[in-house]
Amino acid sequence: MQLSEIIAGVELSSRSGDQDPRIGKITFDSRQVTKGDLFVAIRGLEADGHQFMDQAVKSGAAAVVCQEPPPGISTKVPLLQVSDSRKALAQMASAFYGHPSRELSLVGVTGTNGKTTIATLLHQMHARMGFRAGLLSTIQVLIGEESLPATHTTPDPLQINELLRKMVNLGCEYCFMEVSSHAIDQERVGALDFNGGIFTNLTRDHLDYHKDFREYLEVKKRFFDDLPEEAFALVNRDDKNGRVMLQNCRARKFTYSLRTLCDFRGKILEMHLEGSSLVINGHELWVKLPGRFNAANLLCAYGASVLLGHHTDDVLAALSELNPVAGRFETFRSGKGTTAIVDYAHTPDALQNVLDTIREVNVAGGEIITVVGAGGNRDRGKRPMMARIVADASHKVILTSDNPRYEDPEFILDEMMQGIPKNLIDRTMRIVSREEAIRTACIIAGKKDIILVAGKGHEKTQEIQGEKRFFDDMEILKMHLKG
Repeated sequence: MQLSEIIAGVELSSRSGDQDPRIGKITFDSRQVTKGDLFVAIRGLEADGHQFMDQAVKSGAAAVVCQEPPPGISTKVPLLQVSDSRKALAQMASAFYGHPSRELSLVGVTGTNGKTTIATLLHQMHARMGFRAGLLSTIQVLIGEESLPATHTTPDPLQINELLRKMVNLGCEYCFMEVSSHAIDQERVGALDFNGGIFTNLTRDHLDYHKDFREYLEVKKRFFDDLPEEAFALVNRDDKNGRVMLQNCRARKFTYSLRTLCDFRGKILEMHLEGSSLVINGHELWVKLPGRFNAANLLCAYGASVLLGHHTDDVLAALSELNPVAGRFETFRSGKGTTAIVDYAHTPDALQNVLDTIREVNVAGGEIITVVGAGGNRDRGKRPMMARIVADASHKVILTSDNPRYEDPEFILDEMMQGIPKNLIDRTMRIVSREEAIRTACIIAGKKDIILVAGKGHEKTQEIQGEKRFFDDMEILKMHLKG
């Protein structure tokens, strides 16, 4: 593709050279530049691509896009200056792959909790209704039935558009994608054409990246501010921040709720460990996903499907057949009757929701044993909050490692212990080894007890000092829950 076609929609501050070279690929990593590439200099959290522009030209870059051209860089290739390199990258990536988001019904799901579940449920539903669809989620990337590993909650603009183009070429009509606050802030989704946007909820998370909760809220809101008039905006009315998302939003506005009258209204009739009985807009059905938070997720998926134009009967039939998402309240019952649950809950609110659900479905009256940690090099303020929630809602608590990354696991546990009330210390253990912590929970669990292992969910690795080692919570549970 010619450079002029790639930059057609990009507002340039200045340009040197009138050449129009053919571009082989776009990259923002100078180490990946080969002859004929377009290099985009991005200011990252750890490195500034502007420092490697000269190296990119020496490696064969046919053109360079940047915010501030440094003195002395070769003028043999076109040098294009823009006000925001990230925004320009998103626009150019979309153009390079032929604007694939315009050829799909693209729905973005944002919020603190529930993104993965809702996006995955929508993909499952559309497959059951006979449509070919794509999925971009924390767990996996799906192009129809083809599964690819996911590297980020929301990939970079080049990866997104490459994947969307593959989806279009393979006949996908829909794509459901998680939209993280990092992705919105870094303009990864800025040039995509969304048919719908979904807001789940907003609670404390990612405050290691955002300055404060207000900034986190405003970044999420930006996604809805940018939706076009013809798109739909579906927000959770049970979260006070849902109303904020709709302020200044040009899209068609809709709400869903388990508590009050709205466009899509749900009510829980019965809740069991194996599933729930719900009423959605006057229709009663049984679903395989337990818990109040899953009822909200299913209600949201119902609303989004109806807004995409599907018949209510088809949507309800698909809802009743959906299976739980990997690592999201994923259950296993041992031969002796102990129930184990693996869940991705790694925020205070998510932990509260999961533990509330366990208490609601714990009809046998067994003890709740919770194994939980907190991620290293992330928001430290939530560590004691998480520990307090777990201690209040569990009969026994085992604090352990999550992904300590480059932090000392003992230090993380020290900070979590600060949240344990003195009167609950005697029911709390701290075991750094996550496998040993899970094994201990299995040993002390009785016939009717429920073990919750929280924090990592679907993840198959544990990151310690920069090394990712294979680790699967469910596999460890099954290994030690014998008989």
